[in-house]
Amino acid sequence: MTLLTGPRIVTAHGVIEHGHVRISGNTIAEVRPDRPDGDAEVVPGAWIVPGFVDIHTHGGGGHAFTTGDPQQVRDGAGFHLAHGTTTLLASLVTSPPEPMLAAVRAYAPLVAEGVIAGIHFEGPYLSRPRCGAQNPAHLRPPSIDELSRLLDAGGGAVRMVTIAPELPGALEAIRFLVARGVVAAIGHTDATYEQTLAGIAAGASVGTHVFNGMRPPHHREPGPVFALLAAESVTCELVADGVHLHDGTLSFATSVTGPARAALITDAMAAAGMPDGAYELGGQDVTVRDGVARLTDGDSIAGSTLTMDRALRRAVGAGATIVDAARMAATTPAAAIGRHDVGAVEGGRRADLVVLDDDLRVLRVMRAGTWLAPPS
Repeated sequence: MTLLTGPRIVTAHGVIEHGHVRISGNTIAEVRPDRPDGDAEVVPGAWIVPGFVDIHTHGGGGHAFTTGDPQQVRDGAGFHLAHGTTTLLASLVTSPPEPMLAAVRAYAPLVAEGVIAGIHFEGPYLSRPRCGAQNPAHLRPPSIDELSRLLDAGGGAVRMVTIAPELPGALEAIRFLVARGVVAAIGHTDATYEQTLAGIAAGASVGTHVFNGMRPPHHREPGPVFALLAAESVTCELVADGVHLHDGTLSFATSVTGPARAALITDAMAAAGMPDGAYELGGQDVTVRDGVARLTDGDSIAGSTLTMDRALRRAVGAGATIVDAARMAATTPAAAIGRHDVGAVEGGRRADLVVLDDDLRVLRVMRAGTWLAPPS
């Protein structure tokens, strides 16, 4: 039994001053608003927040999730863990069928082990005009046969698939995914407002990096952005890096969704935490300059160099309270992928905690009841 006390504890419902967290094994047993009786570990810092949950990550620390190499995933997950991300999906990009199938087989053991929480396919069922940094040579219409092979090979490892709902067969694919227990997300889409609503009605419950890779909203054709922000059943991913979204856009979007439907994500690629220079994403050359990743051939944003602790700080800087920012960085994305065992500082959840200083920088990270080294 471990007792932690010291800084302010951020729960999904508010801030507990001078309270304590009781941990039993790898689980939070209790969170109380008082000092504990007996010996307790006094945690130096300003805040205890839940371990972050990133449902859209392509890599980090020089490691790419898009290569099909399990060691790259282990090392990239370790990089993000040091920045407070205790649960993440490994996001893959558009590629031919065989590499997709090989990646599922390679990564499924990592899901079973708990290194990652699942696989997210961001492609290949995307809109050509809105494919962004995705390789257009490998885009194709949704295929139930292909999805069946991927899901069967993963044995539950595939957790989310992004689809453009206007494509032929997209609605059938969304319904198929939902029936198989996989989250269907809408993204990289040129859909109209009505086509987006049809995708939501079919069961899509996540908007992939809303505003980015989408037909822009217009007052006479609101497109996917308005439909996703307004849909009560949809969690909207938001990349809070000041590049994908202006802080005013971030503030507006979260004012529409509220923290219960806004999920901060990194969309990070291998260059996160690394110097500027040349990288790749899904076989395409990427140049990182001033921390911004773009395709070398063209100007499309190619993921980000963001970490979740920076996303949290950006959200607070844009006007979110620490309670709402922590909810958007942990509780809401966890719920979006059906993980109610993580994502909050409350009894019964896994003991995933992040200790922050007054500037909201990471001091310590706990995953499953074990303290890890701070970020370098």
